[in-house]
Amino acid sequence: MRLAELSRRSGVSTATIKYYLREGLLPPGRQINTTTAEYDDEHLRRLRLVRAMIQVGRLPVATVREVLRNVDDESLGRAIRLGAALWALPQVPEPDEEDEYVQSAHREADKLLETLGWSNARLLTTISPAYRSLVVAVAAFRRLGYDWGAELLVEYGKLMHEVAKLDVDFVETHPSEAEKMETAVLGAVLTEPMLQALRRLAQEEESGRRYGFE
Repeated sequence: MRLAELSRRSGVSTATIKYYLREGLLPPGRQINTTTAEYDDEHLRRLRLVRAMIQVGRLPVATVREVLRNVDDESLGRAIRLGAALWALPQVPEPDEEDEYVQSAHREADKLLETLGWSNARLLTTISPAYRSLVVAVAAFRRLGYDWGAELLVEYGKLMHEVAKLDVDFVETHPSEAEKMETAVLGAVLTEPMLQALRRLAQEEESGRRYGFE
C-alpha cells in the first residue's frame, strides 16, 4: 500500500506518519522510486502500536523509540527482549538506599520473592524496575505508619502470578515473534490501566456489598 492508503487504514495523517518515519518509530517502506515507497500490514500494525503508546500510554517519542529498539533486537532472547523493552518504560525514581524504611522494604521484598518461589525474579532484583517499584511502595507504606504484612503481600503475589500467566498465555497466541513482543509491550501500556480500573470497580462492588451506599 502507498502512504495515502496507510494513512486511511490507520486513521493517522500522512504528516504524522512521515514524522514517525523520521524519528525511527516506523521502519521505512520498500522504495519504488525516489519519491514513492510501499508499505505492508506490518507497517500498519506497528503504526497502531506506536499510536497506542503515545496517545493512550502518554509515552514520549524518545521512550517509544527505546522500547521499540529493544523489541526489534533479534540478537536477544525472548525474555531478555521483553524485559529490556518493559524496563524502557517510565519507572519510579531510585530509592534512597540509606533510608531505614527502604532497607526494611528490601528485606521484606526479598522474603516475599523467596516465599513465592519466584527464583527468576530474585535473579533480577539488582536491575529490575518492578522490584524497585515494590521496594518504594512498601517503604512508603511503612513510613506512613502502615504495614500490609508479609502474609497479605504473599496473597497479592499469588494473585498477580495468575494474572501474569494470563498475560503470557495471550502473548503466545500470536504467530510471529514480532507480534508476540509488540503484544507484550502493548499489554504493559494498556493492560495495567485496565487492571487498575477493574480493581477499583471490584472495590466499589465489594464496599457496596459490605457497607451499602446510604
